[in-house]
Amino acid sequence: MDVLKQLLGRLHPLIVHLPIGFILLGLLLNWYDRKRLEHQNVIPLIFFWGGISAVLACITGYLQYLSEGYAFETVKWHLWSGIATALFSFLIYAKLKGMKSVEFLAKTPAILLPLLFLILISFTGHQGGNITHGENYLVEPLPNSIKSALGIETFEARKIALTEENWEEALLYEDVIKPILNNNCVSCHNPKKKKGELLLYSEDGILKGGENGEVLLANNAKESDLFARMILPIENDDHMPPEGKTQPTKEEIKLVGAWIDAGHPFEGSIKEVGLAKDLFRSFFPKKQDNGHPNIIITEAAQDSILAIEKTGIHVDRISKSSNFLSISCINKHDFADSDFKSLLPIKMQIAKLDLGGTKITDGIFEKLALLPNLTILKLDNTIISGENIEQLSSLAHLKTLNLTSTNFGTDQLQKLSNFKSLQKVYVFQTKLDASGPKTLNDNKTTIDYGNYTLPQIATDSIIY
Repeated sequence: MDVLKQLLGRLHPLIVHLPIGFILLGLLLNWYDRKRLEHQNVIPLIFFWGGISAVLACITGYLQYLSEGYAFETVKWHLWSGIATALFSFLIYAKLKGMKSVEFLAKTPAILLPLLFLILISFTGHQGGNITHGENYLVEPLPNSIKSALGIETFEARKIALTEENWEEALLYEDVIKPILNNNCVSCHNPKKKKGELLLYSEDGILKGGENGEVLLANNAKESDLFARMILPIENDDHMPPEGKTQPTKEEIKLVGAWIDAGHPFEGSIKEVGLAKDLFRSFFPKKQDNGHPNIIITEAAQDSILAIEKTGIHVDRISKSSNFLSISCINKHDFADSDFKSLLPIKMQIAKLDLGGTKITDGIFEKLALLPNLTILKLDNTIISGENIEQLSSLAHLKTLNLTSTNFGTDQLQKLSNFKSLQKVYVFQTKLDASGPKTLNDNKTTIDYGNYTLPQIATDSIIY
């Protein structure tokens, strides 16, 4: 029975447009035919079917109200005005048919009833729009600043803005929990659409709970309805937010649980409440590693770039927003130390340099030290041993160094300890022992020995 009620209720948005069409057609045709009197037989019939379809719209609308969790305060004006619309349709039908039961309308000015009917159907439709799209759906496109100036409350999505420096000072509820609820829950639990009689946009509404009682139990997230529904499988009918709606992330759900377990305080900073930093790390801004220094550099001369490209070296801008360049010798395997001079005209713009698979030697290090903004350097599959590699320590921005498949040895490894910004060194298939140091420079530099193995999974044993 509940399924049938829900199915019939969901027909309301379809059926509700039928009486609107009939009534508007009747009003327009009545005005058009006021002098011609050519359609006096069909106009009453139009209003009659307008009344029938309005009754069906009222019934399906009432069923939708019962099954979809709307508060009566939300739908009452739409419901009563819908019923009035149905009655008015039959009233107009009776008047046009000359029924004695409505003789009292005979002296009514011809323009009055159609005008009142137009106002009534407009009001009814507007109330329906309020329920479906929100009370302020007509002004929804306006910027929030204008809506606020008009006194219209906004429930805009808000990012959780935390940083490594300020996370402890942020207000736990106002700056973290409230944005999570606003972004994921308030669309169904606000004064416009009070599903389950639950409001989640304010402290009072959250504490009051809904038709099933309180949704928060202090210091007990697992037994709190607000949290318990979030962690249900999404296909579960009791999962909230419902399937198809924006879902909170695992980190956001975990934060809501931690907030409840801490007594769901509505005042106080994160530091005052005492929650761990790990709960908030995912909301810290991600540091972008663009592969170039975070400085502004002038654009390289186009004729210099063209001259380099003619030798077979590939030159490309790292991004549209930067003048830094990426240089690759992937198509110039005969590149040798003596060829480096061709890169000097653009030395300030070179941030990425790939010399892998070329004929360079340890003599290249003295020349590479002339590239002040070099950030990523690939020297893999060459004969270099690392002798004099300490000359690269002057490169303040060098973060990544690829020495894979070279003659790089143990005696040279410690020289990398003096590199200021070096973060990653790849040394797979070198003379280094994989059991050697994994980090340098107080753990700021990671040594990657490669040769990874993946754990076997069940599907690896399938024979096709």
